[in-house]
Amino acid sequence: MVQALNRHLERDLECEGLLECLYELNELDRECFRVLSTAEDPLTIDQLADAVDRERSTAYRSVQRLLEAGLVQKEQVNYDQGGYYHVYRITDPDQVATDMQQQLNDWYAQIGYMIGRFRNKYGEEDVDVGSPPPIT
Repeated sequence: MVQALNRHLERDLECEGLLECLYELNELDRECFRVLSTAEDPLTIDQLADAVDRERSTAYRSVQRLLEAGLVQKEQVNYDQGGYYHVYRITDPDQVATDMQQQLNDWYAQIGYMIGRFRNKYGEEDVDVGSPPPIT
């Protein structure tokens, strides 16, 4: 059984990295994240679009996915004479890592609940299905 689970996980986790696996990011999303992560200062959409060699609207859609995932932050910069524009930077990596760990913990709890339901359905009695099993 453990081998079957490992094969299933390996098949499901065939991805280039954590960002793709956990957030279902496409190649452009990952490239935008990489550019933002290596930039010394926050970038505008136009600067990011130039860096990834895409149209502004395409880069904007990618940044929106990154924003929704919590991987990028948007900041407003005000002009002295009025008006403003937005710049983008990656979210603090420690915060992203904490969010990733929470996703993993949630997944683990869901699997533990499903195992408990299996036990209840197929035989074992007095099993607490509300708590995930301990990590070993």
